[in-house]
Amino acid sequence: MKETKTVEKEKVVAEKLNGRFAMIGFIALVGAYLTTGQIIPGIV
Repeated sequence: MKETKTVEKEKVVAEKLNGRFAMIGFIALVGAYLTTGQIIPGIV
């Protein structure tokens, strides 16, 4: 018999949310670099 794996909806939602936050963080990093010229503004 073939068994199908089911993924809980909460896990799918959590992964999508994590991905979106990661994309926002990356855009913020690029924006900070473009405006200040520093990787981490305020340090060196």
